[in-house]
Amino acid sequence: MYLAGRGWAGPRAPRAETTCTTAGQAIEGQGLVRGRTARKDGSMTTPAEDPDQPAGSPEAAPARQFPPAPVSPPLPPVPTNRTELAAIIDHTQLKPDATDEDILKVCAEAVKLKVATVCVAPTHVYLAAASARQGTRSAGSTEPPAYTVASVVGFPHGTHLSAVKVEETRRAIADGASEIDMVIDIANAVDENWAAIELEISQVRGAAPAPVVLKVILETALLPDAIIRSACRAALAGGANFVKTSTGFHPAGGASLRAVRAMHSAVGGRLGIKASGGIRTAAQALAFVQAGATRLGMSATADVLSEMPPG
Repeated sequence: MYLAGRGWAGPRAPRAETTCTTAGQAIEGQGLVRGRTARKDGSMTTPAEDPDQPAGSPEAAPARQFPPAPVSPPLPPVPTNRTELAAIIDHTQLKPDATDEDILKVCAEAVKLKVATVCVAPTHVYLAAASARQGTRSAGSTEPPAYTVASVVGFPHGTHLSAVKVEETRRAIADGASEIDMVIDIANAVDENWAAIELEISQVRGAAPAPVVLKVILETALLPDAIIRSACRAALAGGANFVKTSTGFHPAGGASLRAVRAMHSAVGGRLGIKASGGIRTAAQALAFVQAGATRLGMSATADVLSEMPPG
């Protein structure tokens, strides 16, 4: 969205002396000024000179267009027992004061509960990955780790520079993460600056090539349904594997059925959908799956699974 007096959603980062080509390419040093690119002499292109930007005056620019969603995206199967539900849970410990002991406890719980993934902060990735390799394997075993490790990028506010998010991603993968949960710059969603969101996601995707799984956190409690749907389509265009509701740290709230339904209507069947933030009962977990979630993030995993039938 263009804002009066700010041009294409206004500059959010210094221009620096960076040479940029198009808005679809990675930009070192944050030389992008929302939706515009820099020439070698430091001046900025006009929308008409930029193939990724709309022609004409900023105020008259059309909204970013995305491919249409399927008319009726398929809903995921609903777990019927403890094992099926555990297989779609990211067991999470992201408290800023979490100690190594806390992380090892979460990892031990993950093995016992047979969850899919442990999600931890970047400083704990190496420990969680080492625990996954050692926890259930004998010496010389070729069995896969007991669980995969996810880490967060740009967490929890999303206001890190894109170059910082890219470096966080590289380091997390080097330390053993195989899934990355990145937070978008939420102001870009409020501004409807889908080109900037798509670009940043594509930059992080470049640092996290397949088979690394990339999840994009939208902080949906802040956003109306139409904005949620457009943000999901930008995530799809940027190369994400999942869209995710929330960090769980924003005062606006966590996951909601409203948001998951909007996400599913936009990208269901094309991207995974992770509901995260405030899931504390099995009834809540199953309701999110019925709404379209294919992955659930939670810290109350043991309590939730205890409410499910064995199996």
